[in-house]
Amino acid sequence: AVRMMDELTVQTCCIKCLGGIPYPSLIATILLYAGVALFCGCGHEALSGTVTILQNYFEVVRGPVDSLDVFTMIDIIKYVIYGIASAFFVYGILLMVEGFFTSGAIKDLYGDFKITTCGRCVSAWFIMLTYIFMLAWLGVTAFTSLPVFIYFNIWTICQNATILEGVTLCLDPRQYGIVPIGEGKTVCTGSEKFYKMCESNELDMTFHLFVCSLAGAGAAVIAMIHYLMVLSANWAYVKDACRMQKYEDTKSKEEQELHDIHSTRSKERLNAYT
Repeated sequence: AVRMMDELTVQTCCIKCLGGIPYPSLIATILLYAGVALFCGCGHEALSGTVTILQNYFEVVRGPVDSLDVFTMIDIIKYVIYGIASAFFVYGILLMVEGFFTSGAIKDLYGDFKITTCGRCVSAWFIMLTYIFMLAWLGVTAFTSLPVFIYFNIWTICQNATILEGVTLCLDPRQYGIVPIGEGKTVCTGSEKFYKMCESNELDMTFHLFVCSLAGAGAAVIAMIHYLMVLSANWAYVKDACRMQKYEDTKSKEEQELHDIHSTRSKERLNAYT
């Protein structure tokens, strides 16, 4: 009998713990981590592949240390990627913790939890911050689509080079602003560099890495939208719980006052009788 009671106690605790997990926040956090990891990892490797393609096939030379050329811009973007990965790892943990505390306040799983004004302000702050991050990720998604478009054009030219006989097509990085106008770094169909580039693994791998990076940015946008829905619902629940809490406090106070009045009158009657 004691063993059965212990097993029932363990099952009750497990059910209580599982019921306190904020599953919508958990799903959004997993989606956010997957999207950020895909964007940062694939984006970093795609930028490294871009550097290799520019140096090996377009013969673009890295400028002086103080100059702001395409290689310097790629290095800056890599550092931005490092910052994004670190920042959103911490932000995902914060949102998950907020989901746990909000669920605990709503479901009353952690005892007599008092909802304070500070808690509501924190929830409203997270909603505003998540909305700003969603807009930022939309911009990142639009920016990531540019290299996908560029590499899709190059990949299409490589695929159709054998079909277009007698037609010379050239790839010029100047039209994308990668190199200055005065520097001619064109690679045309029929040249040895063009065939080497099309047959190399760098071009195909870099193109697909940028596609995966774009997919990761899109997943991060979806995660931010999911977080907005979860945070808005939690804020509404907390607001209603706060109103209910005020109502219960007011009701308890009125009942205590009525009890005090009744006790006072009873004492007065007893004293008068005595």
